[in-house]
Amino acid sequence: MSRLSEAPFSSRDRRPQVSHIPLLVPGQFRVLTIPVAEGAVVERYGPCPRPAPRGSALLAVLWLTAALSAIAFTVASTVRSETERSSTEIDAVRTYYLATAAIDRALLYIVDWGPRIKSDGSKYFDTNANRPMPVLRFEFPSGSAETEIIPETAKLNVNTAMPAELSNLMSALGIEQGPAIVAGIVARRSQHSLSLASSFRFSNTSFFEEIEELLLIPGVTSDVFYGSYSPDQEGRLLPHAGLRDCLSVYGSSQGGSVDVNSAEPAVMQAVGNAPALAEAIVALRRNTPINNEQLSTFGGRRLGIVPNAVFTLRATARLRLANGQYSDLRRSVSALVKYPLTPPADPPFHIMRWYDNAFSIQ
Repeated sequence: MSRLSEAPFSSRDRRPQVSHIPLLVPGQFRVLTIPVAEGAVVERYGPCPRPAPRGSALLAVLWLTAALSAIAFTVASTVRSETERSSTEIDAVRTYYLATAAIDRALLYIVDWGPRIKSDGSKYFDTNANRPMPVLRFEFPSGSAETEIIPETAKLNVNTAMPAELSNLMSALGIEQGPAIVAGIVARRSQHSLSLASSFRFSNTSFFEEIEELLLIPGVTSDVFYGSYSPDQEGRLLPHAGLRDCLSVYGSSQGGSVDVNSAEPAVMQAVGNAPALAEAIVALRRNTPINNEQLSTFGGRRLGIVPNAVFTLRATARLRLANGQYSDLRRSVSALVKYPLTPPADPPFHIMRWYDNAFSIQ
């Protein structure tokens, strides 16, 4: 039920004046006075409306803040990761050029700078004289690099080595699949490559043209070829040589001597030397190169200071940080270089192979 009643209006604003506004309690019935027109109101008896729930806006703001915070954290983490990755890539490129500079400096050092280094005028490096230091260390404004000078005569010739020598080498390296690898090498040299369980066909030649062809022999994994690491009792990583460090297509021929200053212990054992003798030679040459006088006291088999024309120069570089310490990032490059045994020659050397991503187990 409803009724119309007159309500006094002010002459100033002509708004309806409600003399009594009842207390509205949700869930209860009260008389509601509602203005409907000028000078008239409607009183209706009905339920009071419930007020809007309080705190919903605050809760929505909190959820929105949490979502925006999660998005901001994700973006910041991504930006940080990408920044670190870009910094690592930049350092890798700088280290690469540092290593290539070490190769270039080693080439000049061997060919031209060597005679002027020593005060007596003798060559520091001579392919026909006593073996020099096997590692050259170079300092640069942005870092340092070590260049290993490895004559190919420090390795066995993969095309002429006897099967017994190859078996001894596999045993010295601790390669479990050694017999299968030796059989694959012998089969490759015997022009039986078609019978090998490999998806790659060798060339028609009956010899290895590149040492990387060993990776096509069944059983030769990347760890077997390049070398690997193993932890000792204290958790330090110890390097282990691979077939790449012991075999070469330019290596010591059958019955020839291997270079005593650079040969891996496994190579010395493969040609018939005892492990104790190989360890003694390695310990001695860490301090100074072994000369002919010292070599005569060892009495080893097929060991010598062998003139050679082909060398592997492998440089490993590290950047110097702003605090003076060296970066943990290392980069290695290598080059297979041929020098003339009867200088002078033009050009003085020939780079036969270049490896942008060499593997070093220093």
